[in-house]
Amino acid sequence: YGSHCMPPARSRYAQRMTPAPLDAEVVGRSRIRGTSADLPVPATRSVLPEPSGRPGPSGPVLSAETAPEPPALADDDVPQQLVDRYGRTVRDLRLSITDRCNLRCTYCMPAQGLQWLPTPDLLTTAELARLGRIAVERLGVERIRLTGGEPLLRRDLEEIIGSLSALRTSTGVKPDIALTTNGLGLEKRATGLRAAGLDRVNISIDSLDPQDYAAITRRDRLADVLTGIAGAQEAGLDPIKVNAVAVPTTVEERAPRLLAECLRRGWQLRFIEHMPLGPRETWSSQDVVGVDQILGVLREAGFNLTEVGRPDRRPAALWRVAAGSASGQDHPAGTVGVIASVTAPFCSDCDRTRITADGRLMTCLFSSTETDLRGPMRAGADDDELIRIWSRATWGKPRAHGSDSPQTEGDGFARPQRTMSAIGG
Repeated sequence: YGSHCMPPARSRYAQRMTPAPLDAEVVGRSRIRGTSADLPVPATRSVLPEPSGRPGPSGPVLSAETAPEPPALADDDVPQQLVDRYGRTVRDLRLSITDRCNLRCTYCMPAQGLQWLPTPDLLTTAELARLGRIAVERLGVERIRLTGGEPLLRRDLEEIIGSLSALRTSTGVKPDIALTTNGLGLEKRATGLRAAGLDRVNISIDSLDPQDYAAITRRDRLADVLTGIAGAQEAGLDPIKVNAVAVPTTVEERAPRLLAECLRRGWQLRFIEHMPLGPRETWSSQDVVGVDQILGVLREAGFNLTEVGRPDRRPAALWRVAAGSASGQDHPAGTVGVIASVTAPFCSDCDRTRITADGRLMTCLFSSTETDLRGPMRAGADDDELIRIWSRATWGKPRAHGSDSPQTEGDGFARPQRTMSAIGG
């Protein structure tokens, strides 16, 4: 890489939360065949306490001996890309704007919810816009996904999207702006969000059966979600992508019905393997419904699937679905995807980075190390200083699933200090 890509020496503002675990490896250059009992994932030696939804006010600092040392830069040299030790370049920013949510999905958080961040701790509209501008105009980011919690709970969401949509990449194009949401209330805001510059939405729906949906989310709100999706379609947000977590007790019944209905409604369904990002007791490697099991269930139900792969390096591997009949019902042609983070990880070409709602940089979804960006911003750091902090953290990005060693043992994942709703998807 050119010298402009290399991260600088440690900034005086950089603060880390917890040293990364010592085990992991990159796997997943191709889909792995096998059962969930033999998960081909990088394992970790746990060094973290039980996650409580968000980290406390302080934590162990990553020592100079532990931190990976990047090549030195001249004091006046500022990186122009975010590149890590393994040659991966960041193009995708996941920007969480709140940790609050109005659902209580069983695999995501306890029934009573979590301890939400105080409002002053959240990144402000201006801070979110600034980080987005630095990412797009200075560091080569091409895609921004706004996440939560539930991002529709931010009253300033239209303003946030408007500021991001005004940005231009180095090639002069607007960044792709997407929103991950549960869809509640979307019909009231979809037109305004589209006008502000939102391109598309991903909506979380694990079942289209009202009772099943209520059991999963602990809220009887499916009808409201469908109303929200209808509003998004009317506003021209396209494509509508549906995210569904695959769980073993219902996959054989739920997956075919969900795919058939999504095809009929013109939605693009993405099954997600259940990852260890919720309450610890809700996840076991033995219960993971892997990509091969999902595909087997769909084919057994009568779907004709042709593998496409991951042509754009995004998380979902795709299959074309031929028009036909499944489970006794006709359906049009379309696609279905599987995000196989557990049984077929794609860490080797990951181009994503995440910023939490309180301004902590997480270079990996499973990072046990966080880097503070909000503190330096509020202390007066200029853009160049923020870039140096961000670049150094990226250089230390773990190889896979939160850690670096090629050894494998245990269940294969580092446990971040936050649950998924507090990280941002």
